[in-house]
Amino acid sequence: MNTPPLPRQFALDLSHIPKASLANYLPSKDLALISTLQSLCKAWQENPINQTSNPLNHRWIYWWGPEGSGRTHLLEAMTNAAQSAGMEYFFLNPREPISWVRLEEKMSALAQSDAPSVITVDDVDALDERFVGALFRILNGVQASKNIHIFMAGKAAPANLELREDLRTRLGWGLVFQTQLLDDGEKIQALEQAAKARGLVLSPEVLPWLINRFYRDMPNLMALIDALDAYSLETKRAVTLPLVRELLQPK
Repeated sequence: MNTPPLPRQFALDLSHIPKASLANYLPSKDLALISTLQSLCKAWQENPINQTSNPLNHRWIYWWGPEGSGRTHLLEAMTNAAQSAGMEYFFLNPREPISWVRLEEKMSALAQSDAPSVITVDDVDALDERFVGALFRILNGVQASKNIHIFMAGKAAPANLELREDLRTRLGWGLVFQTQLLDDGEKIQALEQAAKARGLVLSPEVLPWLINRFYRDMPNLMALIDALDAYSLETKRAVTLPLVRELLQPK
């Protein structure tokens, strides 16, 4: 099914969208990964500045899965957790080259610091040759560091990434997890959780209709929850199926 985009005339109130966190992520089959990340976040909150050792033992965590399986949400959740703990953090992806340059300039200082810092790298599978080289150097720096935590995500397991061999091998040295797509019941549960976090009350028929008749992927569904929230406030109407159809009506 070709999924139409959200109506272009509708502007989302981004300030009202809850930040990504482990608390607003539905783990489904990803319990081992979530448990590992929760333990790290707990350690950061308890003693964010003066940790004497890296809980990951100079290793990293890489997770992989299909589009819509929560890869980016988890990276953003770890970035937000680091920010909340007052730690220095860096969010890298192939679309923002300047972020890579800034991080490489600071790697030496980060590697020598006792204060923990966090690096997240999204869309590892889409890295070009220069970013592959940069990530390889960054991982070498993490290995030599006292307290750098790095989390990475891509669409395939390390051995199946179309990247140069030494980086694929290096990624496999860390902890590797697979993120899973939610089934329809889990999607409804996750969307109900997201609506509750926004103080949004949905009529019972809304979510099944959206999943069966309109959207099926979580990024679009989550964006639609935000759109419905804002549209409900703007029109001062409850979120019922007629309101959903009205919002999605092409104009």
